[in-house]
Amino acid sequence: MAKKQKFPHLVGSKWTAQQETLGWRHFQVVNRKNEGRWVFAELVASCDRQARFWINAHQLKERDLWQPGWQTLAEIQTPVRD
Repeated sequence: MAKKQKFPHLVGSKWTAQQETLGWRHFQVVNRKNEGRWVFAELVASCDRQARFWINAHQLKERDLWQPGWQTLAEIQTPVRD
């Protein structure tokens, strides 16, 4: 049986940083890299293609750091309720 891929829909996903990162908040995953048991995502700022960095994909699950999709400033400042 084939092994289930971690983060199968990572590439193309959009994220909003809770704090400005490289001067921006809205990012899109443009690449992924598997290194052993770790999965990394390359994020690129939506307004500046030069602003890019790699992050451990597990950090994207931390809601105090990242929100899925592109959020407005008002949505960012509103506390997330479970």
